[in-house]
Amino acid sequence: MRRSFSFLARFIFVGILLHIYVGFRLIPDLPVSTTWRVLAALWLVLSVFVIPLGMLARTIRRQPLADRLAWIGLMGMGFFSSLLVLTLARDLLLASLLTIDAIWPHALALAAWRTSTAAAVPLLALLSTAIGLFNARRRARVVTIDVPIDNLPAALDGFTIVQISDIHVGPTIKRSYVDAIVDAVNKLTPDLIAVTGDVVDGSVEQLAVHTRPLSRLSALHGTYLVTGNHEYYSGAHAWIDEFRRLGLTVLMNEHVVVEHKGAQAIIAGVTDYSAGHFDPAHRSDPAAALTGAPGDVLIRVLLAHQPRSAEAAADAGFTLQLSGHTHGGQFFPWNFFVRLQQPFTAGLARMNGLWVYTSRGTGYWGPPKRLGAPSEITRVRLVHAEGI
Repeated sequence: MRRSFSFLARFIFVGILLHIYVGFRLIPDLPVSTTWRVLAALWLVLSVFVIPLGMLARTIRRQPLADRLAWIGLMGMGFFSSLLVLTLARDLLLASLLTIDAIWPHALALAAWRTSTAAAVPLLALLSTAIGLFNARRRARVVTIDVPIDNLPAALDGFTIVQISDIHVGPTIKRSYVDAIVDAVNKLTPDLIAVTGDVVDGSVEQLAVHTRPLSRLSALHGTYLVTGNHEYYSGAHAWIDEFRRLGLTVLMNEHVVVEHKGAQAIIAGVTDYSAGHFDPAHRSDPAAALTGAPGDVLIRVLLAHQPRSAEAAADAGFTLQLSGHTHGGQFFPWNFFVRLQQPFTAGLARMNGLWVYTSRGTGYWGPPKRLGAPSEITRVRLVHAEGI
């Protein structure tokens, strides 16, 4: 609790400084009357309080108040994020123009540039927030990925795994959103379904009714789920029990052997990379997930929420790892920061002989906003290496 309060205090303090920066850089140059400038300043003050309130709304038990506060706060966060980035970009532009003016005095109408760019920044932030909201709230598109596998048994050529990840059922993602995902997945008639973590953002008591559609997921060889870090923020033990009650197979550093048309494949799953910090018994271990696995089955697929499990997965001898967690950055410019923590941001990549596919996620976290990183339902097909 003390750590959470400390983080929140730092978050609010940094937020205040960033709001002050935006206010001082934009408001004096806005081509509007003093009244509108005062209103803009008041909006920034309100934003300082609304954004943390939106993040804390899940702790409020009263509905629909909690969800409404979450919507307001998270939309405010998405808008301010773009406002901040565009303000920084404007300052870089103005610095460049000042340099030009120093070299060629009076070559540019600097005053006009100041006022026009100050007006453009909030308008562009509003536009990006609206487009991002549309992208986030529409049902995730289906993305098909062919993974070339050496020595793939003929019976497994075309074996299809549909992956969904990072739905983040919570204050702004509810049952109807999940229903649409489940309907789209089932229409693909997959051989197997993989749910690679971060399904929820809240307790079983709050969200069980909204995760219920997951019980309808249907595939020839079943649906397999691994925990993400947000399950541990939300009460992982209770959620694991709930997922199993819904008929999903939760893989916790363990595996199953799937037989398909006479050929076999190992489907393994690990707990979230950070799970050991919440429960030492849940420490993520790709090698342990293969304990007791038949040595003659060479096709080994690992479900691991975070891409950074890949190094241990490669050492353990897996063929393919399916991950999520990154959201592909979700919206600019956060995609550039993902690589500071994870080896991969999105898409298919190779590490020490291991194929790694990182989903951009099927829902979203925090602000209902996606720009440049569309959500996805991923249809992964195993194919002969020479077949593509």
